[in-house]
Amino acid sequence: MSSPESRLHYLPRQYRLGDFILDRERGLITRGAESTTLRAKTLQVLCYLIERQGRLVSKRELIDAVWPDCAVTDNSLAQCIAEVRRALGHDSQQLIQTVAKRGYIFTAPATHCGAIPVGSAQNSPEQAAGSRALRSNPDRHLEWKWIEGVVAVTAFVLSAVSIRQLSPPSANAPNSYEQLTSFTDSAVAPTLSPDGRMVAFLRSDHAFLTTDQIYVKLLPRGEPIQVTHDPRPKYNVSFSPDGSRIAYTVLESGATAWNTYTVSSLGGSSRRLLSNAAGLIWLDGHRLLFSAVDAGVHMGIVTATENQSDYRPIYFPQHDRAMVHYSFPSPDRKWALVVQMDPDWQPCRLVHLGRNSQPPRVGPEGSCTAAGWSIDGRWMYFAATVNGNSHLWRQHFPAGVPQQITFGPSEESGLAMAPDGRSLITSIGLEQSSVWIHDSRGEHALSSEGYVSYDVESNPSFSSNGKHLYYLLRQRSPDSPSELWRTDLLSGENALVLPGISMREYDVSNDEEQVVFRTQRSGEQSKLWIARLDRSSAPRCIASLGMAAPRFGPNKEVLFRFTDGHSNYLAKMNADGSGRAKVVPYPIITLETISPDRRWAIAITRATTNADEPRALIPEVAVPTLGGQARAICPGPCAVTWSPDKKWLYVTVVPASRTDTGKTVALPILPGQSLPNLPAGGIGSVEEALALPGARLIERGGIIPGLDLETYAYVKTIVHRNLFRIPFTS
Repeated sequence: MSSPESRLHYLPRQYRLGDFILDRERGLITRGAESTTLRAKTLQVLCYLIERQGRLVSKRELIDAVWPDCAVTDNSLAQCIAEVRRALGHDSQQLIQTVAKRGYIFTAPATHCGAIPVGSAQNSPEQAAGSRALRSNPDRHLEWKWIEGVVAVTAFVLSAVSIRQLSPPSANAPNSYEQLTSFTDSAVAPTLSPDGRMVAFLRSDHAFLTTDQIYVKLLPRGEPIQVTHDPRPKYNVSFSPDGSRIAYTVLESGATAWNTYTVSSLGGSSRRLLSNAAGLIWLDGHRLLFSAVDAGVHMGIVTATENQSDYRPIYFPQHDRAMVHYSFPSPDRKWALVVQMDPDWQPCRLVHLGRNSQPPRVGPEGSCTAAGWSIDGRWMYFAATVNGNSHLWRQHFPAGVPQQITFGPSEESGLAMAPDGRSLITSIGLEQSSVWIHDSRGEHALSSEGYVSYDVESNPSFSSNGKHLYYLLRQRSPDSPSELWRTDLLSGENALVLPGISMREYDVSNDEEQVVFRTQRSGEQSKLWIARLDRSSAPRCIASLGMAAPRFGPNKEVLFRFTDGHSNYLAKMNADGSGRAKVVPYPIITLETISPDRRWAIAITRATTNADEPRALIPEVAVPTLGGQARAICPGPCAVTWSPDKKWLYVTVVPASRTDTGKTVALPILPGQSLPNLPAGGIGSVEEALALPGARLIERGGIIPGLDLETYAYVKTIVHRNLFRIPFTS
């Protein structure tokens, strides 16, 4: 029996459990050629039981060990145990004994298959102290470290790919990696021509709705050539059957927002192919498969010809705010894998193209953003984010068990299956992000390590007095808990607010005494919580039925988004979870920011759109939380927020690109008001915004405003991705 001291220095890398091998470093259980990937918490539960083999471990002990300082229920533990049992199959009852109402005993012998020094994976106390010193002094050498970071990311991606090549592949799994592009920025969203000789892609940090451009490259060693010069937001690159044209989706204003354009594979002018058509792909020389909007933002897939004849709906999600953005037909054109948003990316679904029915989920339980098929149609492939990491998965058609096929610290996004069935192409790289402040002293970083969360519902935020900045940070890796941090802007001190609690969204009260936040574990409904920032009491769960976007309201209520039937609504409830009621009768799509006085919430909704334009671009509006008329901010999507003192409204109307972060216009608010005087239809461009009295231009998008125009925060991101070909073994 090893001593506690020896355990501190060496952790077993692998355990042999009967016929199974558990690799705790990779989170894999293997038996023969079959392998199963465990979620991080499931792996921790199993390892905790193994290390105490033969002893009864109570449920409370397991929860305290695996979820320290985190409010969870027995259901989370039960789910982990169920996942372990699925991985072990019929052997699970022999390996893990359940003691009713008490706990679990790992009964089988577990032998070590090797060990790794803890020091190779964790910092020494001296290193940890150095990290803390760096966090408390974020200004030191940060510009130089940022440049070092770009070089480090590049080197790390290449080394990670090299490491992967040393891993023995299983049958029909990825083998070695061949680099196809060598950009110092990023290449994403690859698609192959029907003959496999040309790859098209977006030279961009992001694959969805980017203003960056489409490139093509002859394989294997041709030079990348830019084929579009289109400044509009775009996504979904696909080839025509003869490879002469490239189709792509454009988001634009007008009665039909989602339209498909084509451009020659050699470059040139783009022309509109279809209106109300997104994510288009050719089924053959005549028939098309694409996404269309039937009303509002409700988007499903249909088939039609290029002249829109033989139009036939295939699948529309049940929820009226859900949108199917991509579809990937099977080789026999009888099935399609679809990627949908609701409003976040959901697991993929398997749709039969010959009948209209509710399709099952396939692939891993995570955010699926791309899919494909093996040449014989026996395997489905997915690019999906699970527990914060984006990797490639496969699943036997139609209902096998999802298997992760790529691993490691770098991540994959997008995939294109080669027409000969021998390889796939994906984008591999890393993304790092940190919070920066712009003020009278210039620009300096607040977070020097980790991964800062940044989207419309979990942005960093200033306190009402402008002295603190709050943000969500994954401190060690993308699959670390997304915890709430606070920076004191005067002292520069960074503090972890609620250790061990992984949040998806949050809102801090004006007096900085409480935070309301959302949690969600894989495969479970989201929950809303309230916690005191001084940790004087445990967090309280106030809702557990899938509510989202919690915000403090004007009278100590909690505002949130919830689903009723097929629509989302803005609702409110008391701080104890009671008294739930709709705030306004009309549905919303998203709930984003809220004004400092809590009287206006920014949402995307149809509240002010023309009912005669069922496919119009849905506007960004200010919804009154105490009743009254909604106010249009923009006729289409834009980023909107207030300064903490409610003196300025900030509107970003120019989308970011690879080379431009966008532009923001600050609009003055009169004393006693919450909104400036805006045009009846909202602000459609920077020029319209700058024509308003007192408007000021800030040459950066995505900012979080402070107390004056010179002070704001933003998230700076380093993204480096390139295209790689991954051959398959026989």
